[in-house]
Order: sequence, then C-alpha cells, then structure tokens
Amino acid sequence: MIERYTLPEVGKIWSDQSRFEIWLKIEVYACEAQAALGLIPDKALREITSRAAFDVDRIKAIEAEVNHDVIAFLTSVAEHVGEASRYIHFGLTSSDVLDTALSVQIQEAGRLITKELDALRDETGRSAWRFAKTPTMGRTHGVFAEPMALGQKFAIWYTQLGRDRERLTAALDRCAVGKLSGAVGNFAHVDPSVEAHVCARLGLKPAAVSNQVVQRDRHAELLSSMAICAATIERIALEIRHLQRSEVREVLEGFTARQKGSSAMPHKRNPILCERLCGMARLLRGYALTGLENIALWHERDISHSSVERVTFPDATALLYYMLKKARELLAGLEIDPARMMENVQSAGGVVFSQRVLLALVEAGLSREEAYRIVQKHALKAWTENGSFRNLIGEDPKVKRLIPARTLAGCFDLAPYLAGAGTILARAVPKSATPTTRKKRK
Repeated sequence: MIERYTLPEVGKIWSDQSRFEIWLKIEVYACEAQAALGLIPDKALREITSRAAFDVDRIKAIEAEVNHDVIAFLTSVAEHVGEASRYIHFGLTSSDVLDTALSVQIQEAGRLITKELDALRDETGRSAWRFAKTPTMGRTHGVFAEPMALGQKFAIWYTQLGRDRERLTAALDRCAVGKLSGAVGNFAHVDPSVEAHVCARLGLKPAAVSNQVVQRDRHAELLSSMAICAATIERIALEIRHLQRSEVREVLEGFTARQKGSSAMPHKRNPILCERLCGMARLLRGYALTGLENIALWHERDISHSSVERVTFPDATALLYYMLKKARELLAGLEIDPARMMENVQSAGGVVFSQRVLLALVEAGLSREEAYRIVQKHALKAWTENGSFRNLIGEDPKVKRLIPARTLAGCFDLAPYLAGAGTILARAVPKSATPTTRKKRK
C-alpha cells in the first residue's frame, strides 16, 4: 500500500535518509544547548558540528546486531565524529529523538496535505458558482425529492472541506511539540533549556509535560481529523458514483480516449477513480482507530504504539495526500450533462412539484390533511402508471375549483427552486475566496 501510493514528495519525508537527518539535527542542536551550559567543551562541539554524519547502510547493519535503531544510529554517528561523540545523546533517551523527529515529519507532511486540501476546496468553490443556476434533481433516500441548483452540492462540499481544514490545522498545531526531558520526562539528566533550544530550532513547542513520550492523544486527534477529511472525499466520490449510474447518468467521471472500462464488456464506463477513493477512506478510518488505541500506554511508556506508527503515519499521510490530489483531478475532469438533469426533473409528469401544489391548496383554504390526500393520490398514480401528474391534478374537480389554472401552472415553475441559490452560495462560498479561472466543461 505504502509503496504504491506514496508520491515522491511525501515518501521522501518518511524515508530512512530524511528520518536520520532529523535525528542528527536533534542531537547536534542538543549539543549546542549543552555547550551553552558549559557541559560540552567548545572544541568538542566544533568536532561534533563539523563531523556529524551517518551512513544508512551502516545503521542497518548495526541494527541487525543490536536490535535497537537509535543505538545503531548513534554508533554510526560516533564512527564519523570520533572521541567527541561521547557528548552526543548526553542525558537523553531514545524517545526524545524519536518523538521530536516524528513531530517534524508530521509538520512537513501536513504542509503538503493542507496545500492540496486548499486546492481541492478551490475547485469545489469554482464549480459551486459555475453551476449556481443549473437545475438538478435533489434526492432523499435515493428517491426524487425536489429540484435544486447543482451548485448547492458543490457549496456543501466546499464548506465541509473548510471544516476539514480547520480540524487538520488544529490537530497539526497540537502535534507540533517536541520532548527532550529524559527517560521518564523528569529532566533528571538534561536541562529544560536544551529542550527549549532544540524545539525552537525545529519550529516546535516544548511539550508542557511528558513522561517518556509525547502523549498520543495528539496523534489520535490528527489521525481522526485525517479520517474525517477522507470521509468528505468519500462523500464526494460516492455522490458522483450515484449520479453516474446508467439510470441517472447526469454526471460522469472523466474517461480518456484510450481508456477501457471492462475486459468483457466494451460498452462499460465505470467510475473507477471514485470507487478507489471510497475504498481508501476505509483505510484512513482504520488508522484513526489505531491512533485511539495508542493513547493508553503502560505507566510512563511502552512501545506498543511504536510499531504501529511506523506504518500509520507514512501510509496515512501518503493516502490522504494522494486522495486530495486525485479528488481535485476528478472534479476538474467531470462531465456534467444539464440536459439529462432537466430530463430527470421533468420525468413522471412533474411529481417533484407536489409540495407547491400542496401549499397552493392549503392557501386556498383546504386543511393540510385533505390537500395532502388529493396531491398524494394523483402523484402516486402518475408514478405507477407513468402518467402526467400535472394533467391529473389539473383535472381534479376540487383543485379546479380552488386554484386558477394560471396559479396551478406556476406551481410547476422551476424558478423558485433556484431562487435561493445565490443567497446560499454568497453565504457559503464567497466569490473572493475562489480563483477566477474557469475551465470548460463538456
């Protein structure tokens, strides 16, 4: 999974090379702070800063013997630094390095993710205004409800992605903490100023209190926020899948000239990207659960969370980044069929205008119950007999007596169903918030 979907820019963040580079920065920055406290001679600090290096293959070879990644890393660094290496990692514990480095990696991945999230949101905002007056059939329970503006669907996605952005930003901020407080977080062998210096150099905040690890509720919140964002993408993809069904066929996922939909049936044009995105959202939900289970560790720490996080964070960040990029490509390449939408709106002889007829009868003096019975009778007959609701209701004697023909005709006007779209979009998607670029649609 990771190898298949990790794009280079995300994969680089979680590579061994990148991880060890961050570890090395943490160790060197800690030495700088300890030298300022007079704990490391200036000469030794110069040797450390000038010679500090590592070899990935050598680290792996050492780890195969000692079965400890941080010790293997420190041994490789010591081979480059020489005698002054005895001051490296002084007073620290492995989790000081591991958890602080993880925070750096999370922030780097978070910047890529939020950039793609903003781009996807912009795409939905543009589409919301582009289709602000395009009528489509609103559905509840999968059944025709009332007409609405297609742009309203995009506006809903735009606002939901905005909430996703807020959640991710808050969660990333809570994960932007470092910890260099020693074996159980008591600063027994390292001065708090060391932690402050290293965190400042890395763009992090010191955790207010820690034991041997940064507390995992922070990470659980982030993974949960990512899973919610993936669920938004799933919602978008699922809607498009429904609208591409053969019986509906109002919106279609892009299909290239040489693309094929089925090995057996040449006519097939399947929403494969939408289905892929829906499947990936399930993975993100699974990672959110593992994040929650990582919160409760034994006493000051155990390492039951460690093996999990070696998979969850590289994979989860890569998945969400990939999903955001593909979702934007999906929306940019959509094929919208307004004529087919109008055909569906007008199908069954106008039954979708039943509420306006109901309200007109109530305004004319009927009780709601009686008006409902009249409208429902003709609407169901139109459905079952494939007739015209407009004709049936127009021939009803009571309706004829109560509602003038011109008033009844107005009940089947689309305009009121689109009239509120401008107000809705102005509240949800300010035009100033979206780029002015316009793309052609089929």
